[in-house]
Amino acid sequence: MRKIALAIGGMLFVGALSAQNSKEPAFTILKSNPITSVKNQSRSGTCWSYATIGFFESEILRKTGKAYDLSEMFVASKDYVDCAVFHVRQHGDSRFSEGGSADDVLHVLKTHGICPEAAMAAPGSMTGDSLANFVEFFSLLEPYVGAVARNKSAKLSEAWKKGLQGILDAYLGQCPERFTHEGRNYTPKSFAASLGLDWDDYVSITSFTHHPFNSHFIIEAPYKWRPRPSFNVPLDEMMSTLDRALEQGYTVCWGGDVSGNGFSRNGLATPPAKKPTQQSRQLRFDNWEATYDHVMLIYGKAKDQDGVEYYMVKNSWGETGKYKGIWYMAKDYIADNTTYIFLNRQALTSDLRNRMGNR
Repeated sequence: MRKIALAIGGMLFVGALSAQNSKEPAFTILKSNPITSVKNQSRSGTCWSYATIGFFESEILRKTGKAYDLSEMFVASKDYVDCAVFHVRQHGDSRFSEGGSADDVLHVLKTHGICPEAAMAAPGSMTGDSLANFVEFFSLLEPYVGAVARNKSAKLSEAWKKGLQGILDAYLGQCPERFTHEGRNYTPKSFAASLGLDWDDYVSITSFTHHPFNSHFIIEAPYKWRPRPSFNVPLDEMMSTLDRALEQGYTVCWGGDVSGNGFSRNGLATPPAKKPTQQSRQLRFDNWEATYDHVMLIYGKAKDQDGVEYYMVKNSWGETGKYKGIWYMAKDYIADNTTYIFLNRQALTSDLRNRMGNR
């Protein structure tokens, strides 16, 4: 999840070099839902914040027609406090790191609110950088939290939380308690309430066989420290749910593996050699061949000249690669490497919503 690093519509053709094929594929865009601009997480492990904030910006755009630029660093600051408190409660027997998940962003929005990008210090600005840079920051924060969690004291004071907040404020800037946006005064919570979204609408769906289908479970994956369950369905249903959401005009936040198996840094993820199955997915997950290391935003569909289906995906590595920050990821690649999809429950079939219940 630690990586260096406007809507596209109409029918057009673009090309990329495929790692598996020397010819240059030409993509025909089949569906393209509105998104906000490509951002750059730079030298920070905050893809989860950038991708999910981009998802919620698209949700606001879909529902209200208004474009917002929300602060990813506000989310990171609040979430690192939550994660640190959890880690200390676990006496260090959990993960504290830069990584996270879409569920973390949802929790911050519901609990702490959000602010526009302009209401908080720009990423990197607190240390004289032009973009986020967590190298020095986390080399201090991670051992600090670890030292508290493994402390030999019989009783902890509240002082450690003040020290934690001091490090966060020094490197990310203080989260505003009040700010003005477009001539109106807000708190982060009142601003979140003004965005027109129902935070209870958002769910996570997965597909593995080590838990029963049609049940909720907490995915056992790195960076999924927050114990919010996902709903487990067969692979075909997970993929049809993704397709249905896109066709209805929704975007989908995607968490999965980009460490190999056809993923390039030039904007392309090619199909695996063998068509993925429920069993092959499970094997790759269980033997660590596929893990959870990145989060991105799926917003459209395309096909190449051979009829192979691809998803159009907004990354958070800046306007890099063949398509200026957009990736074309083969449908079979997504099927093989998805840890979870995160989306609006209104995009689901009524049957699936009923099976999920109100969780």
